[in-house]
Amino acid sequence: MQLSTLSILLGLAVAVPNLIGILKPAQYADTLRKFPRNTTVGYLLMLAATAWFVLNVYNENIADFEPMKPYLIMLFLAVGVGACIFIKDFLSVRGAAILMLLLAKLMVDTARWADSDWRLVIVTWAYVMIIAGIWFTVAPWRVRDIINWSVANEKRTRLFSIVRFAFGVIVLLLGITVFR
Repeated sequence: MQLSTLSILLGLAVAVPNLIGILKPAQYADTLRKFPRNTTVGYLLMLAATAWFVLNVYNENIADFEPMKPYLIMLFLAVGVGACIFIKDFLSVRGAAILMLLLAKLMVDTARWADSDWRLVIVTWAYVMIIAGIWFTVAPWRVRDIINWSVANEKRTRLFSIVRFAFGVIVLLLGITVFR
């Protein structure tokens, strides 16, 4: 994947949901408050994260692990499905955290070969996602606390949505212009 394509997709993924937060802050806040304990979303996110991680393991070509690869794939599939069965508390947060880590890997790998110094916007964002992903995996209730604080009233919801929307537009514009 090219950095321009990734930046356009990431920019849209950040800007579009936050546009809803700007236009309909109460509805947006209600949806966000339900996210941490939404098991249906949790199943989808955790299974998507498991599939993506297993795909990464499958495509990895480290010779030392080649004989163990089928066993590792089975182990990681069992862990992902087992998490859906046995760890339902904050499952959506855990699944999102794992997806953040995997997305950060993709962002850093994609930005590695870009010539522009603007790639550091994507790389820095990726490292922030890595720190957040690790923290949210270990302490998923913090996401609930952060969400409740950030959507405590419509003014705060709208303000944070504007900031995230602006960041999404900047990343989108980088993909359209600088990274082409």
